Amino acid sequence: MELDGFDAALDIVRSAQRLVALTGAGISTESGIPDFRGPQGVWTKNPGLERASNIDSYRTDGDLRKRVWQRRVELAEIDVRPNRGHEALVGLARQGRLHALVTQNVDGLHSAAGHDGVIEVHGNNTWASCLTCGDRRPMAHHLERVRAGDPDPRCELCGGIVKGDVVMFGEALVPHVIEAAFRVSVECDVLLAVGTTLAVGPVNGMVPRAHRAGARIVIVNGEVTEMDHLATAVVRGPIGEILPALCAPPT
Repeated sequence: MELDGFDAALDIVRSAQRLVALTGAGISTESGIPDFRGPQGVWTKNPGLERASNIDSYRTDGDLRKRVWQRRVELAEIDVRPNRGHEALVGLARQGRLHALVTQNVDGLHSAAGHDGVIEVHGNNTWASCLTCGDRRPMAHHLERVRAGDPDPRCELCGGIVKGDVVMFGEALVPHVIEAAFRVSVECDVLLAVGTTLAVGPVNGMVPRAHRAGARIVIVNGEVTEMDHLATAVVRGPIGEILPALCAPPT
């Protein structure tokens, strides 16, 4: 195992022919979206907010839902755009070396940056669905209802509870989506994990799967992760600075 930092990571990424990127909340912090488990993470600073991500709590606690909807409105006022980290992975795709992009994020920023076919294992919060009938509409539609005075907008077809199109704690992942993530993890020659503590299963299982299949593992994160021991190279620091340098084409 080598933990030689940036230079080793650069050599590995530049030699990759079928690189798979796995991204977490850390890649979006530069866009103004806080992560969850980092030192300044949402749940680190306010552990009670984690309850809002539990499907049973969301279903049964109307006051909690109102707070969630109000927070969504507040976050929607932030001018959130893809940052240098997202754009660096677009550049890698244009070089023809990015085999697949898997993300734990629900912010839709990889797609906004220009990626097609992103494997979004936890869903996409730019859409919302009814828990009863499945009616699916843009999140922006429901946020307008909240702004108009409805603090807990219900489904306009059946009156059911509406939630973001994301997988909450207590819900199962979409089988074909996680299967796709696992499949590409054993097809790659390099797995690049960016901005994730690799603490959430089952998607963190991509790393040992790729390792067993012979891929080299590069981890870029601000903090220690649970999979550092499997890495060929670990780089710690600002993702918005590190990733563009790693993904730049050779000169």
